[in-house]
Amino acid sequence: MKGLAVLGSTGTVGESTLAVAAAHPERFRVVALAARGNDELLYRQCERHRPELAAMLEPAAAARLAARLRAGGLRTQVLAGAEALLTVARMPQAELVMAAIVGAAGLAPTLAAAAAGKQLLLANKESLVLAGPLLVEAARRAGTRILPIDSEHNAVFQCLPPRAAEARAPGVRRIVLTASGGPFLRARREELAAVTPEQAMAHPNWRMGPKISVDSATLMNKGLELIEACHLFALTPDEVAVVIHPQSIVHSLVEYQDGSMLASLSQPDMRVPIAHALGWPERIASGAAALDLVQVGRLSFEAPDLERFPCLALAGQAARAGGSAPAVLNAANEVAVAAFLARRLNFAGIAGVIESVLQRHETGPVSSLEDALAADAWARRRAESLLTAPRAAGA
Repeated sequence: MKGLAVLGSTGTVGESTLAVAAAHPERFRVVALAARGNDELLYRQCERHRPELAAMLEPAAAARLAARLRAGGLRTQVLAGAEALLTVARMPQAELVMAAIVGAAGLAPTLAAAAAGKQLLLANKESLVLAGPLLVEAARRAGTRILPIDSEHNAVFQCLPPRAAEARAPGVRRIVLTASGGPFLRARREELAAVTPEQAMAHPNWRMGPKISVDSATLMNKGLELIEACHLFALTPDEVAVVIHPQSIVHSLVEYQDGSMLASLSQPDMRVPIAHALGWPERIASGAAALDLVQVGRLSFEAPDLERFPCLALAGQAARAGGSAPAVLNAANEVAVAAFLARRLNFAGIAGVIESVLQRHETGPVSSLEDALAADAWARRRAESLLTAPRAAGA
């Protein structure tokens, strides 16, 4: 039986992880849970899974959780703050660590888990975007493996030869990441300025949190995944292609030098890649419905419209620039998306903020965690200054 710690347990990936683990009690024991501030859901998870440790980034939420656990007679220890997340990541009883904290906040605990030699189930793509070489090197030095949870990267992992991930696989020409196109695939450009947060979060295929849903609607999610793929599979940006696949059945493809392509297909259900990573190198049941190709009927593909969805093009530019540019891209996007969700910025203005921040950034190297965090902090300040200016981009 393997000990499992879940960073970001109250998010959609975290909840799906716990559901898959609970279906295999003979294989997994949940030893630690961590979340930002949803103490009500974390309490219910502690009731169900009885972890030894629970951590919350927000101290007030941690105090509420601790009080409820004591009242309920549960012995889970509660810690608070950023250091608490690092404690969970390094917990000796946890052989597996699911890194599912959304955004830059997940970088430090993800690095800590890799450096501690945990088998890292990586759903926090921002860690690789901000500090890809650092994370890959930390895992290599600790002799551990990064198992991707994003459905696209997990699909690539499955289509590569055994033990090829985290090093350039022989015979690979390129990989192809698929994107559903989100809820505005057929929308006209002039319609996008009036998009509401509720419309942007209404993804046609996937159930995701607000930030990731908006990223999917702008195609920034796919841009971040392009950067992530370069680090995971030792590829250049020009060796990673993106195609629109509205059905979300083919999750990614690997094209080989001999002209053949291997693809991974499944229902659009995050339990599939989670079960693959939890059970790897074995296969375990995910609880997802089987795929009926006859019922699906048709699989279609098309090129992304970079004029209508400029965030994907901006991500490609940052990937080619390298260094601190991807960290700046990610930070500016996080600030812009938060402003959109708060109705301070319109949908089309998200790309405008990101582009303005990137244009003002002087790319430098990322040789340490401090370098990545400094680039992140600079970009956040710059993006906020644009939003508070008298004529904010797209406002």
